[in-house]
Amino acid sequence: MNNKPTSAELELMLKDLPGWSHENDALTKSFTFASFRDAISFIVRVAFEAEEMDHHPEIHNVYNKLKITLRTHDAGNVVTEKDLMLAAKIETLNTNK
Repeated sequence: MNNKPTSAELELMLKDLPGWSHENDALTKSFTFASFRDAISFIVRVAFEAEEMDHHPEIHNVYNKLKITLRTHDAGNVVTEKDLMLAAKIETLNTNK
């Protein structure tokens, strides 16, 4: 699961992850919610899924906006299949589309 996809594989996989981008050896996406409460509720749901995968995203939150950054730390801080799997899971949690 810590396999690093090729650039072509990564581009193909990102097509199924709307709003996610690959920059600085990480996957990132910004989210805007109706309220701070909605943003925090989403963070908690993401946290439960991430913990289940033993994979921990970087999350930056200001009021109703948040940015999630995914990279696999134990693979040398690069994007791996594990990040793509968590991004896909996060998309299933995002009811704010």
